[in-house]
Amino acid sequence: MTEKHITLPLTEELARSLHAGDRVYLTGTIYTSRDAGHKRMCEALSRGEKLPFCPEDATIYYVGPTPAKPGQVIGSAGPTTSGRMDAYAPTLMSVGARGMIGKGERLPEVVEAMKTYGGVYFGAIGGAGALLAKCIRKCELIAYEDLGAEALRKLYVEEMPLVVIIDSEGRNLYQEGRAAYLAGR
Repeated sequence: MTEKHITLPLTEELARSLHAGDRVYLTGTIYTSRDAGHKRMCEALSRGEKLPFCPEDATIYYVGPTPAKPGQVIGSAGPTTSGRMDAYAPTLMSVGARGMIGKGERLPEVVEAMKTYGGVYFGAIGGAGALLAKCIRKCELIAYEDLGAEALRKLYVEEMPLVVIIDSEGRNLYQEGRAAYLAGR
């Protein structure tokens, strides 16, 4: 396990250089979306429409931030359970999205798509939304305003602390960590 400071976008070469267990600090532009936004994006793609942002080498944070208080860029911004996006993640990866930030396990179909397209799944600490929000320097609503907290947003983050949970080769920190614990290491 290593510590890496990464400047986005998350190119395939950069994504493939990351390994399960790596501690990373992301700086750059990421996008927010949850299940309702993912569903709309996949429906748009099925109709041959463009997405509200360029998905190539994009990183999507599964978050529904709370409203910003006066003087804040954004409210609390903790990760959403990623499994809710599993039905849509392979489609978004097929059009170029590469990084995903959330919490919890992923389905085998998502892991296979990550291996095919060079994707990475980053884990953020649940319950630390107020602390994660401090890494967000800019927030811009870009689409689906009617979804409220689930609207698509463009964020600029600095040194956002994450861990690579599943890498582009399918190594899974949840599984490896569990196995090491059970083996008494």
